[in-house]
Amino acid sequence: MKRILACAGLIGFACMTATPAFAAEQKVVLMIGGKFCEAYLGDVDTALKKNHGVKTVDFKSMKGHAVVTIDGEKVKADQLSAAVAGSKETAGIAPGR
Repeated sequence: MKRILACAGLIGFACMTATPAFAAEQKVVLMIGGKFCEAYLGDVDTALKKNHGVKTVDFKSMKGHAVVTIDGEKVKADQLSAAVAGSKETAGIAPGR
């Protein structure tokens, strides 16, 4: 019984010490909606990836959404929303449409 507890304690310690390296990685889901949004996903992708800390952008997992994997210490969700809104303005689409 002591060996099992010692092993469980070591595994718990290893997980606890490994967690901070991955703690900053987060997934942010952004709704990409509107009549013509599907046509401008390339622009949205480019705008999101310009933010330092964006690791991946996935449009396929959730229709009408962007699932963005970020380093939460380098970029915040509101910066991603602003990037999407900015890409819509650049493309000539009014934000919210």
